[in-house]
Amino acid sequence: MKTKVKEFRKAAGLTQAQLAERVHVSARTIISIEKEQYSPSLMLAYRLALVFGQSVETLCCLALNKRLEDEENADL
Repeated sequence: MKTKVKEFRKAAGLTQAQLAERVHVSARTIISIEKEQYSPSLMLAYRLALVFGQSVETLCCLALNKRLEDEENADL
C-alpha cells in the first residue's frame, strides 16, 4: 500500500524511531510501511494521521490505492 508516511515524517523532522514511539509500534514497523511492505491497521493509520494532522484518506493515499487495486482486478 502506498502511503505518505515517509513524506510527512520527514516534513515533521521525526526519525523512524521517534514516530514509532509516538504511535506505539517498533521502528521496523514504520520502516516496513515506508517501503510499502506492510499495510497499517486502521487504528495504526489513525494514530499516524493524528500525529501529522492529516486524514487517514490522505495519509494512506486511499483514492490512488483503490484505483491501483481496481486496475489489478479488472480482469476478474
